[in-house]
Amino acid sequence: MNQDLNIPIDIVRSVIVIAETGSISKAAERLSLSQPALSSQIKRIQGILGCELFTRTANGSVVTEVGKLFLEQARRIIEANDQILRIGGRTLRQEPVRLGVNNLYVKEIFKCLSAEALSNVIIQGGNATEIAKGLTDGYIDIGVFFATAELADQVANIVVNEEEEQFVWVRSKNFVLSPGAPIPLLSHPRNTTDTLMIRALTKKGIPYRIAFNSADNLARTAAAEAGIGVTVFPARVDPAPLVRAREYYLPELPPLKVLLCARQSFHDGASLLKALSAQFFGKPAANSGPVAAVASA
Repeated sequence: MNQDLNIPIDIVRSVIVIAETGSISKAAERLSLSQPALSSQIKRIQGILGCELFTRTANGSVVTEVGKLFLEQARRIIEANDQILRIGGRTLRQEPVRLGVNNLYVKEIFKCLSAEALSNVIIQGGNATEIAKGLTDGYIDIGVFFATAELADQVANIVVNEEEEQFVWVRSKNFVLSPGAPIPLLSHPRNTTDTLMIRALTKKGIPYRIAFNSADNLARTAAAEAGIGVTVFPARVDPAPLVRAREYYLPELPPLKVLLCARQSFHDGASLLKALSAQFFGKPAANSGPVAAVASA
């Protein structure tokens, strides 16, 4: 048998860690390998595949398009490997828990969980679609994101906790709307919060315009600070340096459902799930399925 046609599990795991850390040096430290040894592994796998998995930039190692395809399969390989080991009762080396969080909640996660609780956690910001895909494909273990009709069937069996989240309008302290002018919105393209704003305004027949459009929360906050428009935040999130907009012409916003999910084959991180349920959702897991059982362990 041609040995070059068999990809060693340790190299598969190394590629995943480099992608997660964005750096060969950081990956080598996590894997307890020397940088030359790790570089040799990557050269070997790229030689087998006949293509590059990473591109080196000033900011570290960036996954190529081919590398992204490799990662999807690599994570499935590692998941299958770990499940096989569990059949025999093997206790696996504890890997970092990968937590996907809606970008609006990243600061809140840091507030409700200590640095110690997050010491073995990799946090990945994203939107609902990205996090749900990560849970399905196995590269995110736990997710906190907003429910959408499109994702209902996909996440139905992995919900650990849920609650209604109230939203509020926010603006800069100096924002002024000219009489009769359309309301300038700071938009997050293809995001649930955009739908929330636009539906509320449309329902009341209130004219609006898109004044700023970015998926970057920091950029939208900067636009709000500049006073060029309004946007929405979860009520629990401190909008400082912005303030709540209580102007009479802004309609009340309906709540959105926020979910806590964990992938079905997830076995580690029970303490993190329990802490998120208690501190972020304010209640223990409501479901009685196997995932909820992990949260209450």
